[in-house]
Amino acid sequence: MNDSIHHVLTTADGHRFELLRHVPADPVATLLWLPALGVAARHYQGFAEALAARGIAVFVHEWRGNGSSSLRAGRAQDWGYRELLQYDLPAAMDAVRAAFPDLPLQLGGHSLGGQLACCHAGLHPDEVQGLWLVASGTPWWRGFPAPRRYLLPLAYRFLPWLARRCGALPGRRVGFGGSEARGLIRDWARVGLCGRYAAAGLPVDLEAAMGRLDVPATALLFDADWLAPPGSMRHLLDKMPMAESTLRVMSARELGTHADHFSWMKSPVAVADALLAQALRKISQKR
Repeated sequence: MNDSIHHVLTTADGHRFELLRHVPADPVATLLWLPALGVAARHYQGFAEALAARGIAVFVHEWRGNGSSSLRAGRAQDWGYRELLQYDLPAAMDAVRAAFPDLPLQLGGHSLGGQLACCHAGLHPDEVQGLWLVASGTPWWRGFPAPRRYLLPLAYRFLPWLARRCGALPGRRVGFGGSEARGLIRDWARVGLCGRYAAAGLPVDLEAAMGRLDVPATALLFDADWLAPPGSMRHLLDKMPMAESTLRVMSARELGTHADHFSWMKSPVAVADALLAQALRKISQKR
């Protein structure tokens, strides 16, 4: 049995959101999970339940503008990586540490969530004992195979322009993300063009912080996922040369469903087992 609770958190700048919690009776570790761009926290309930059944206390974050968030992107409301890293993630991390102060804490995420997990861990290396990255990697265009790589720079210029023009990115209409803040799309697209992480308005060197990070990183990809190819993940892992990393690419046969960017969320047990097979050994070594 595990409990399922929603914690309402308020950040230092007044943003409110719910942190979803799935906790087994006797957890061995905790995980703060960060969703993909435009995906509400509730869509990871099956994944959280699968991990909780295997002894992990899982907390699922909610990004600004999605699901339970008190904000919605628009002309009057804008944010970027700075707000996510400076306000939202610290509030969620504080809640997880307060709930289980004596358990090793893993930070992980899907797609953009995995990227920002690495950025946050770099800024707060003493908080995190490991990184769990699923279908993630940098959006840098050179990390993608041809011919798609040659089209990506056009997208990285067009989408910020569209977000500025509309007040927010109309992601559902263009088939990418949800209604996304123009500052967020600006920061994301900059990484896609230059390959380096930065948060507008946050005077820290995210690249240097990740370069000093020394925690194990467990990465899973899917072999039909064009949004997160191996080159993209390797570029992300290469930013953390001191981190001991493992990378596994899973097939549809292993997953029992399509091996793409989102289908695994409907059948998450295989992903939970694969993460734990790679990561639990590292957890026990750290305890």
